[in-house]
Amino acid sequence: MYRTYEIYEVLPDGSSQKVNVITGLEFVKLALQGLAKRTNNECFAADAKTRQIVMQINVPRPKWRTTKHIFQIAYDEERGFRRAELLRARGYGVFSVIGNDAAKIALSTIRHCVTPQARELVARHQSRACLRRQVTNHKVQSLYF
Repeated sequence: MYRTYEIYEVLPDGSSQKVNVITGLEFVKLALQGLAKRTNNECFAADAKTRQIVMQINVPRPKWRTTKHIFQIAYDEERGFRRAELLRARGYGVFSVIGNDAAKIALSTIRHCVTPQARELVARHQSRACLRRQVTNHKVQSLYF
């Protein structure tokens, strides 16, 4: 089942403007990359149902460095949402996706803006060890360039 995502551009005054609504995380990645080529403003994608941010591009480096970030792979939507809210309440920037396939797609965009000090991965619940290891290996290979 494909999820629906909303693409936003953060305007210079700090407000967010919805640019597009897209189904499927693969297409979200392409849309964000295309938008990033047309603007220098920060752009992000959020799940239309949960409002969880799944990808960001063009985040100013000073803004990125002021917050610790966690990339969460959830396997249960409700638990993932609650965990993300708890982490945000404690000051973390949280990217959330549901499942390993979505994680691989989303992680491929993070390597462009993440610093070595801000790399964290939270994988919980019903994931089998081999799939969790596969996603972690993909992340490590993608981030160390």
